[in-house]
Amino acid sequence: MEMNELLSEINALAKKKREEGLSDEETKRRKELYAIYLKGFREQVKERLDNVDVTYPDGTVKSLKDAMKKK
Repeated sequence: MEMNELLSEINALAKKKREEGLSDEETKRRKELYAIYLKGFREQVKERLDNVDVTYPDGTVKSLKDAMKKK
């Protein structure tokens, strides 16, 4: 499921919850969608951080993962 479709369905369920409440099945679906969304969000953040480089004042460049390792 694409992220935009996922967010649309989450938002629709959130609106319905505010306005009239959710059935047990809809509540279960909402939890599933949140889990899928959070997993995708975490993967995107991890992927972004894996591509970050740190440049030191002496000109050396290390990946963020290597820069965070304790010496």
